[in-house]
Amino acid sequence: MGRDEHTTGGNNSRSLPQTPKNQKIQPKKVTEEIANEFAELHQSKKTKHRKK
Repeated sequence: MGRDEHTTGGNNSRSLPQTPKNQKIQPKKVTEEIANEFAELHQSKKTKHRKK
């Protein structure tokens, strides 16, 4: 048996990925960010219907 049959994961396999500090959203701006995402989604649905 060689090392290639070693199946257990490393220490990072049990931890969650972390968000970089420059990509975090301030708590007071979360609702604004969600509203923007829904607006973009709504716009993309409108453009899909027009192309048909």
